[in-house]
Amino acid sequence: MSIRLLKLLAMASLFFVSSAIASDNNRAIAQNAELVRPILNGQTVPNTTLYTLDNKAVSLHDVVKDKPAVIVFYRGGWCPYCNAQLAGLKDIEKSVMKLGYQMIAVSPDSPEKLKEAKIDSNQKITLMSDKTFDTIKEFGIGFYMEDAHAAKYRDRLGVQFVDLDGTNKVALPVPAVYVVDKNGLVHFNYVNPNFKVRLEPRLLYQATRVADLGNWAQY
Repeated sequence: MSIRLLKLLAMASLFFVSSAIASDNNRAIAQNAELVRPILNGQTVPNTTLYTLDNKAVSLHDVVKDKPAVIVFYRGGWCPYCNAQLAGLKDIEKSVMKLGYQMIAVSPDSPEKLKEAKIDSNQKITLMSDKTFDTIKEFGIGFYMEDAHAAKYRDRLGVQFVDLDGTNKVALPVPAVYVVDKNGLVHFNYVNPNFKVRLEPRLLYQATRVADLGNWAQY
């Protein structure tokens, strides 16, 4: 790996270190995308509940205990940037899985909506629903969308969002990528409040290589 690429990975992984250190408990949904307080490298992911395409509840810790995981959080199948990101993962999918990882993509979409996802049927990535927003919230990457923006998305795109706490507020995840070992320990994370900017597949692949070897010094 080149020095430049290593620096890019380090910058991506530490994007929120200076501004987002939060306690492990009582993570709240941020008032905007810039104020999210995500889980960082060296912390353990929460044991929250996700849902399969068949609406079966599964524990996140159970999902990762047998195989380390690349977990991609995206806004939903209605988001073209998210669809492009998922499609781009096909380029590294086989290489990442050869290292022993599983690849999981999580969104607030319901299991029914996930079945309509526009991804290549040959892709091996597993789509999972966080329909209760619990996992996104506990990862510290959830935020409330401004009412004006939410109305525009609803009116122009017909998007159905997750409504929380019996209010009209709309919550979304900041797009994020985590590399997690079988103990749920985070080895790499990339969280960016600008939803138009996503982690390049080649950088994600290098991150999985580094995490797999468990030694940054080798690069």
